[in-house]
Amino acid sequence: MKTIIVIGGSKGIGRALIQKLLTSCRVINISRSTPEISHNQLTHHSCDITKDDLPNINQADGLVYCPGSINLKPFTRLSIDDFKNDFEINVLGAVKVIQKYLPILKNGNHPSIVLFSTVAAKLGMPYHASIAVAKSGIEGLVKSLGAELAPYIRINAIAPTVTNTELAAKLLRNDKMVENIKERHPLKKFLSSEEVANMAVFLLSESCASMSGQIFEMDCGIVSFKI
Repeated sequence: MKTIIVIGGSKGIGRALIQKLLTSCRVINISRSTPEISHNQLTHHSCDITKDDLPNINQADGLVYCPGSINLKPFTRLSIDDFKNDFEINVLGAVKVIQKYLPILKNGNHPSIVLFSTVAAKLGMPYHASIAVAKSGIEGLVKSLGAELAPYIRINAIAPTVTNTELAAKLLRNDKMVENIKERHPLKKFLSSEEVANMAVFLLSESCASMSGQIFEMDCGIVSFKI
């Protein structure tokens, strides 16, 4: 049975991912709050990734870094601290975690790392400057580490469009906003956390053994199609 480290598994996509992984894996969750999940194969460590020392873990076969931010402001209202904070949460947190657990991952069973980008790294959208900069950093990290860690560790990223999580609640706060977001996407929908979690499970699995250094766009057509 594989052991997967999930960073930020108490909410949203991370919580959905833990629920799916627990059917076949041991899961070590690291997050500020405790997941509302009770299972004998789940271990939780309370930790603020950006501030605290990471817990020591002896063995792992996979790592998923879920923390992110949605900081949407006009460029003229974004401060340097906004850019720094988004970069710290999205990129430096991932770097810190990978560097900490890389030695045990190297000894894992077909180890794999999964990170998260966003469609805004490829599709220019107003008010996304800070998050687009940070997530573009994630995509560069995936490409670089994919080459550096081959053939022993795979690393890929998922780039989702709007996903129905607590983080995106402001974007989906009423029926009109929900319909507007659906209408913007060629597939006339947005994502559920379960859909994104399914992709993360696939990327961790040996069914994905030939894929590394890739960015998988879950875009409901918004990047891929012009209709």
